[in-house]
Amino acid sequence: MTSTPATAQHLSDLARLRRVRDRIDREYARPLDVEALARGAHMSAGHLSRRFRLAYGESPYSYLMTRRIERAMALLRRGDLSVTEVCFAVGCSSLGTFSTRFTELVGMPPSTYRDDAARATAGIPSCVAKQVTRPVRNRRAPATNPPPE
Repeated sequence: MTSTPATAQHLSDLARLRRVRDRIDREYARPLDVEALARGAHMSAGHLSRRFRLAYGESPYSYLMTRRIERAMALLRRGDLSVTEVCFAVGCSSLGTFSTRFTELVGMPPSTYRDDAARATAGIPSCVAKQVTRPVRNRRAPATNPPPE
């Protein structure tokens, strides 16, 4: 099977997008922005954002914030750090932005989550607690029609 130039370019873009996603997963606590990620992928910020959204269903910034909030949830469940300490530990530089994004993704402020999660996940292995408490963007499930009888 021969590859067309468009197919080759598409595969090349997907490989670069995968590297960007892997970098976000690895370096979520470091100062990252779309421009820096785009430079690393040899793309413009706009092109990276459009291609990333097409490939993964959300923007690079949203993906980064989801990774940060996932890690923040784990740190808050431990209960030994303040919300401010957790905010900075996961790479956020603004407590207000962190709290807003956390509330959007998790459905409650980080301080409330910290108090509730410590009780709710007591005795559950951390690998199970992580899966059960993972933040899900746009939590509403799509409406489905009941199966025909």
